[in-house]
Amino acid sequence: MRTMFGYGDIALFSGSGNPELAQEISDYLNEPLNDYDLIEFPNENLFIRLHGSVRGKDVYLLQSMGPPVHRNIMEMLIMIDCLKRDSVGRITAVFPYMAYARSDKKDQPRVPITARLVADMIEVAGADRYITIDLHAGQIQGFFSIPGDVLTAFHLLSDYFLAQPHENSVVATTDLGFAKKGRNFAVKLGVPLAFVEKRRVIDDRHAHAMQIIGDVQGKDVILVDDEVLTGSSIIEAAHILKKHGAQSLKLSFTHALLAPPAAKNLTAVDSITEIVTTNTLRIPPEKQHPKMTILSVAPLLGEVILRAHEGRSVGELFNE
Repeated sequence: MRTMFGYGDIALFSGSGNPELAQEISDYLNEPLNDYDLIEFPNENLFIRLHGSVRGKDVYLLQSMGPPVHRNIMEMLIMIDCLKRDSVGRITAVFPYMAYARSDKKDQPRVPITARLVADMIEVAGADRYITIDLHAGQIQGFFSIPGDVLTAFHLLSDYFLAQPHENSVVATTDLGFAKKGRNFAVKLGVPLAFVEKRRVIDDRHAHAMQIIGDVQGKDVILVDDEVLTGSSIIEAAHILKKHGAQSLKLSFTHALLAPPAAKNLTAVDSITEIVTTNTLRIPPEKQHPKMTILSVAPLLGEVILRAHEGRSVGELFNE
């Protein structure tokens, strides 16, 4: 079936960054993942060869930029180039997590803006559109000249807690920079908001939790963030929240990077009773734990892909 834009049928391709999520999206759309050969030569160069023609089709390339980051980025770029040279109708790069998103400005002398570089590479490779989830900073959208859909896992995560008993809850953020998103979370749940204030110590590269703004005494705290890498900030926040009288603590974040031994360290904190995250990144068994609840973004991405293909509004999904 051709869309109003004149593109052919949907064609789904999956990189090796998160094949489980790609399969879930394939199942949601009832569209198969297309086959291709991926060969790594002894010099670590990658070679891709499609098994069939995608001429004129509306292609969606599913690839998250998780570890190994640089291999996954190069694999995505080579795949985009390969698809473009087979005369596709349109290529949409679907990367639920964007690497280097924290490098979005020059905050000190003689440093790069790598998020802009990654955006440029995706465009130069030949992508026509992009889809991603919860960029670290909203202004990164301005680094792309091609149109895209920047989605959020906010509704998925907040709906999960909304369905749980939360009358005694308080939403807290790990720093003031996440205050606006934390406020939206608290408003949806109809509970108070608190902040963990962090300050940088002179001659210290790391920020340290200092005090709590708000009341958490005797409360069940839901600590929200966008991504967790080492877990050090959240663990420090958990300790100071407990010190200020928090009864229990649940974590909520979109991107589970969880560099070893982050998952082990987080689950070892007794006050943390549940870790709620999503599968924007592949979470291998060694990073999983009984305390962890993993929500799938496949229905969200699948529905957005379908709407983009059919030329329908994505904002309607969120009443926008």
